[in-house]
Amino acid sequence: MKLIKPALVCALLLLACLLPQWAVAANGEISLFSLNDGENGQELSIKLQILVMMTLLGFLPAMLMMMTSFTRFIIVLAILRQALGLQQSPPNQILIGIALCLTMLVMRPVWQEVYNDAYQPFQNDQITMDQGLDVAKKSISGFMLAQTNKASLETMVALANEKMPENLDELDFSLLLPAFVLSEVKAAFQLGFMIFLPFLVIDLVVASVLMAMGMMMLSPMMISLPFKLMVFVLVDGWALLMGTLASSIQPFGGS
Repeated sequence: MKLIKPALVCALLLLACLLPQWAVAANGEISLFSLNDGENGQELSIKLQILVMMTLLGFLPAMLMMMTSFTRFIIVLAILRQALGLQQSPPNQILIGIALCLTMLVMRPVWQEVYNDAYQPFQNDQITMDQGLDVAKKSISGFMLAQTNKASLETMVALANEKMPENLDELDFSLLLPAFVLSEVKAAFQLGFMIFLPFLVIDLVVASVLMAMGMMMLSPMMISLPFKLMVFVLVDGWALLMGTLASSIQPFGGS
C-alpha cells in the first residue's frame, strides 16, 4: 500500500495536468468544461462533461506508460523472449505484469516525491492546486529529462521549428514527452542487442554442429532451445536482467 498510494496520487495529478482547470459556477456548482465563443461562455451539460472526462480517463493508462520506464522494460522483455526462441512463454500478460512491477519499483522515488511535495501540502491547505500541479510536473519532468538523450531532444525541437532553451527545465512538455519515448525505445534496443548476442552464439554453434553431422533437416532452433534455457537458468538470468534494467535508469536528482 505504501507504494500504490503515491502511484495513484501521481496518476490523479497527471490527469489534472491533462484536463482544463475546474471552474465553479456562480450558483456554486462545479463545472469541468466550458465552451467560449469569444463573447459568452457556454457550459457543457453535466452528462456531456462526464462523457468527456471518462474518455480522457481512458487515455490515462497510456499516458502513464509513456511517461514512465514501462516502454523500456516491456520491449527488453519481448526481445528476451524472442532471443530464447519462445513463442508464447512467458505469455504477454506475464511480461506486462513484470514490466509494471519493475516500473513501480523504479518510479517509486518520483511518486514519493510527488506525494510528499505536492499532494500532502495541497491536502493540508499549504499550497494551491496550481502550485501542487507545478511541483508534480517538475518532479516528473526531472525524471524524464534524466532519461532523455540530447539527440532526441534536438530532433523533437527541430521538428517543432523551435529553439532549444538554455534551461531544459523550461522545455515544453509536448516536446519532452516524444523525446523521452524516443530515448526509451533507443535504450531498450541497445539493451536488447546485448541480451540477444549470447543466445545468437548458441544458435550459431548448434547450427554449425548439425551441418557438420549432416543433419540439415533437423531444426537448429529445436536443439538450441534447451541449451539456451539451461544457460539462462544457470546464470540466474532473471535476477541479472532485472538488475540490469533497474540500473539502466538514471537518477533524476530528487529533492
